[in-house]
Amino acid sequence: MSFSRRLIHASLLAALALGGGAFAQDKTPLKIVVGFPPGGSADTLARLLGEHLRDQYAPIVVENKPGAGGRIALNLVKRAEPDGHTVIVLPSGPMVLFPHVYKKLDYDAVKDFSPVSLIANFQFGVVAGPASKAKTVGEMVQAAKAQPGVASYGTPGLGTLPHFMGVLFEQQVGAKLNHVPFQGGGPANTALLGGHIDYKFDVVSETAELHRTNKVRILAVTGAQRDPQVPEVPTLKESGIDMVATAWFAMYGPANMNPAARDRLSKAVAAAVKTPALRERLLGLGYDAVGSTPAELAAAQAADLKRWEAPIKATGIQLD
Repeated sequence: MSFSRRLIHASLLAALALGGGAFAQDKTPLKIVVGFPPGGSADTLARLLGEHLRDQYAPIVVENKPGAGGRIALNLVKRAEPDGHTVIVLPSGPMVLFPHVYKKLDYDAVKDFSPVSLIANFQFGVVAGPASKAKTVGEMVQAAKAQPGVASYGTPGLGTLPHFMGVLFEQQVGAKLNHVPFQGGGPANTALLGGHIDYKFDVVSETAELHRTNKVRILAVTGAQRDPQVPEVPTLKESGIDMVATAWFAMYGPANMNPAARDRLSKAVAAAVKTPALRERLLGLGYDAVGSTPAELAAAQAADLKRWEAPIKATGIQLD
């Protein structure tokens, strides 16, 4: 190699050495962890969001770590390096319900995580499968009162938001159902379609298409307004049941997350969900796009922690 070529080669190596930190960081994957199986609502949302973040964070990896209602995934993120490369997308339940539900929770929902951004608000559906003859919530309640504890309902897991939606529903209507927990919304759908359970409480997007094709029947939705995915379905309030309950999806990182990385990601998520394309896509799935600062997510979490405390204690449910 000539002297001039050696000089150019050395200069290139020096430039890479000086700029290598930023270059390597740009190429480090952004891992979005999901605590539920592929195909469920959290997984779908994480993948949609990832597609809209690729211009800034390529490559992006969505990693499913299902089990324990999302706690396995939360503990993975809890132990991750707080450098901004590992985050979790999850529904609000593990962050606002589990602290009141579990006697010994293996994480602190406030101290062990860094809020990044709210993503979207959503509501739930009360869904009847082929095993049920109920065409309305009124018929469902009437049958449940006639045979307490016989009719079953499935959820994505013990102590999850849909589980407590079912518990609150039972309290409100004065009927007893048999709760059957699954490892995610997908397996619960399979059981519902197979006639192994009668009903399902879950995010509307999990069964909207099945409802439209007459494979299941969404009897009511839990929000204050009807869901745009199934506008013909009444709310519980419209069905004569005084119950309104919604939840949210959000992104968190490990505690003490690098502030610059956290703020950059928070702004990117908020900007992504507010783009017309993603906002419309989320609306079609029954999600009301939000986007927020870390402080706004922290405030929403604190408010819901307080909101759910009394209702959960009233149920007397305590899990190990």
